[in-house]
Amino acid sequence: MSLEWILSPQRIAGAATLVVGYAALCARVAWVSRRKRLDLSHGNEEAAGHSQWPAVLVCYASQTGQAEGIAREAAGMLRASGMRATLMPVDAVGADMLRSHERSLWVLSTTGEGDAPDHALPFVQALLPKSLSLPNHQSQVLALGDREYREFCAFGEQVHRWLEAQGASSELTRVDNMDRDTLRAWQARMNERKLEWLGGTDSQPPAPDEEEWLLPPATTLVRLERRTLLNPGSQGGPLYQLDWVAEPGRELPHWESGDLASLRIPADPAHPRDYSIASIPQDNVLQMLVRLSVREDGTPGMASGWLCGGIREGDSLEVSVRRHSSFRLGDSAGRPLILIGNGSGLAGLLGHVRARIARQQGDQWLIFGERSPVHDALLDQQLQDWLQSGQLARLDRAWSRDGDNPRLYVQDVVLEQADAIRAWIARGAAIFVCGSLQGMGQGVHKALRQVLGEEALHELVQSGRYRRDVY
Repeated sequence: MSLEWILSPQRIAGAATLVVGYAALCARVAWVSRRKRLDLSHGNEEAAGHSQWPAVLVCYASQTGQAEGIAREAAGMLRASGMRATLMPVDAVGADMLRSHERSLWVLSTTGEGDAPDHALPFVQALLPKSLSLPNHQSQVLALGDREYREFCAFGEQVHRWLEAQGASSELTRVDNMDRDTLRAWQARMNERKLEWLGGTDSQPPAPDEEEWLLPPATTLVRLERRTLLNPGSQGGPLYQLDWVAEPGRELPHWESGDLASLRIPADPAHPRDYSIASIPQDNVLQMLVRLSVREDGTPGMASGWLCGGIREGDSLEVSVRRHSSFRLGDSAGRPLILIGNGSGLAGLLGHVRARIARQQGDQWLIFGERSPVHDALLDQQLQDWLQSGQLARLDRAWSRDGDNPRLYVQDVVLEQADAIRAWIARGAAIFVCGSLQGMGQGVHKALRQVLGEEALHELVQSGRYRRDVY
């Protein structure tokens, strides 16, 4: 899974509140009311505040929404304290914007083997090579990573070094899997910085009780209505569909297709897990696909083991929804879609298919890979019904264990259907990829580069027409 996928949203919420180091002295009431009314967008946005207080540029690079969540909360906390804050993804940051702010906060994830998130590519190619003069600029770089990856926090370190090379005063904090001790130390440092920045102002915002800084994320109590084995007899790990409904008197949280559901299992409540949501709110059920993972010693994985067999139908747990902007439909909602994935990645693609069907859109092409057509034709009846009704324009499946037939993977289908893919792209289609990074994600990216060309694929990334949720 990508390093961001395994980072917990509850930890993010805690980290987000730790970011309050920037807004350390705001009252709970003001904070709660702000959250109710604040709807930060992806674009450039600067909130009104006390003009004499410092302006802070809050930038994020996020593959699956984790870094964005922290940055979004950081900007909100800054605004709640009366400061002026501009929130934007790094690909929207330009030289003039950076020069116009004396202070900046960067929340940057590293994905794959030391890579920047997909949407950060324009920033990496256009701004990082430039030489800017930032002699009076103060920056804080919070780099999110995972030490199990060889290039730990590589992208955050790259931006930190670049800022220093431009003459800025930059402080770098590396966080391994949202380590709480590291975040607490960073919080203390941010408190010091905040007081320094506000030292010359005429007034100070009220201070909240310290215990209010780590407010939990909004959760909803849901009940497991049904658990269905989708691949009986498969040589791969069992894959289950879990349908959650709201408990009586409660409502399911709101989400958009592409968003993630976060939950905590009883055996490990400190490490919440994220899962793609396969349904849409109109279904009145929160649906996810979970494959049972097995450790090297043959024992089931802690979270998947509990979800696939530990929890019983009728049991309840708390769930929250995490916004996943980089995999939402966004500006591609009205475009033709090419949806590519494998395994449990089907969940993230199903959400988009269902969202578009609800809008009477049928120009979507699903390319999906699994092991055997006998045992792994996941949700085949539903897919065939959509295909027959015209709600799915095309369905191509790749089987890696199909008797004596050659092994076929989704990247092979991409190469075989090169002309059709180019035709879809020519009429404005967007590409969404969901599933495993190793093998599928990398293979599909290489195949698309071969089919479309490096420049065309780059343009799709820049325009938001090529989005990935790979783990």
